[in-house]
Amino acid sequence: MGHAQRVAVGDTELEVLDQGSGEPVVLIQTALIADEFRPLAEHPAVANRYRAILYHRRGYADSAPAPGPGSIPDEAAECAALMAALGVDRAHVLGGSYSAAIALRLAADAPERVHTLTLLEPPPAGTPSASAFRDTVRRLIRFRHEHGVGAALDEFLSVLDWDRETFGRLLPGASAGMERDAAAFFDRDLPALLRWEFDAADARRIACPALHIGGGASGPRFAEVRQRVLDLLPHADDVVIQGADHALPLTATGQVAEAFTDFLRRHPL
Repeated sequence: MGHAQRVAVGDTELEVLDQGSGEPVVLIQTALIADEFRPLAEHPAVANRYRAILYHRRGYADSAPAPGPGSIPDEAAECAALMAALGVDRAHVLGGSYSAAIALRLAADAPERVHTLTLLEPPPAGTPSASAFRDTVRRLIRFRHEHGVGAALDEFLSVLDWDRETFGRLLPGASAGMERDAAAFFDRDLPALLRWEFDAADARRIACPALHIGGGASGPRFAEVRQRVLDLLPHADDVVIQGADHALPLTATGQVAEAFTDFLRRHPL
């Protein structure tokens, strides 16, 4: 992929990977795995047709550090500011898991910036299992304070039945990156999730074409999320990748890229 650069955005600097030409695609970095969307950005279906912009949020990789809890509305505003700094007035925007919450907020708060919105399994909010999800987040935050970041990372991966070695095989450097960035995940992202809300009033502000991509093996919690997205955004397209789980940007990269770029071709900028 192209060389990373640090871009001044407001009072901070964010590390940005910006490559290719064509309609701009902004891939909002998700939580914990800083380069989870790198294989998608590098996939020929994306890299050969679009200007792919993948950036690291505050506290991740070589972006500036950011002490204290995060804020999803602030992250959305920072994404809009980054687009302005890069000279991008409007773009196709993709977010997955945690960063799907940022993408939703960006589309609601700055609709002039978002030409299409693609969501890969946002966090539970307004679903039957949302309360249990938040209880799990609170427990992980307590565990981090009681046992430290490294032990909390192991605990989080065990909750999802994931392991560092698997991610290391799927994305070289991912294991070391998770260890490097775990503090940002536990101290910024998880507290932000506890304060995140997105309801029908927010959704009514989103008129752009939308797509939800989910994994058929992601489990009941994300099946509820999929239905919630389709209820809130009834105009959204829906793709389910059979056999894929919540790590689908890494485990089903080609199928995600195909569904994503097919959607973009139907809604050119």
